[in-house]
Amino acid sequence: MTRYVETSLAGVVVLEPDPFEDERGLFVRTWDTSEAEARGMDTRLSQCSTSYNRHRGTLRGLHFQAHPFSESKLVRCTAGAIYDVAVDLRSGSPTRLTWFGTELTAQNRRSLYIPEGCAHGFVTLTDGAEVFYQISAPYVPEAARVVRWDDPAFDIDWPISPVVMSERDSSCAEFAEATLQ
Repeated sequence: MTRYVETSLAGVVVLEPDPFEDERGLFVRTWDTSEAEARGMDTRLSQCSTSYNRHRGTLRGLHFQAHPFSESKLVRCTAGAIYDVAVDLRSGSPTRLTWFGTELTAQNRRSLYIPEGCAHGFVTLTDGAEVFYQISAPYVPEAARVVRWDDPAFDIDWPISPVVMSERDSSCAEFAEATLQ
């Protein structure tokens, strides 16, 4: 049985699995479509992706796809540890421009559900961190957007300073409404 823990961001949910353990090891159900649908979560699955991150302090994000190509994500760390962040960019949302962050590790087996209209990013807390994503919509390069990881509009309290990131993530402009288009 998985616990669905509401967060301070509307629609962003932490999934905490309850592993079954015996002499063989353990079994964990990490996703149940019926349970997710009952909670109003997007259960479409268009693609799954994995990112492997060699170094502690690698930052990816904050990424999202513009409407009408918006995507929901379910993110899980399968090796190592990350600090995972969602930023609410939805107009009319009561939590707009606020963020939620949580530690996802291979040991805690938690997942973070991020609904459409939220940007997503993470910083690795260990070398060799691997992240598995389940994504509701296909990737559309021309709809791909990025907002600054250190943007004062969000004031995210990252647990460590990034040391590795892409040129795209390090050089993007600060948040503006135009970013959403």
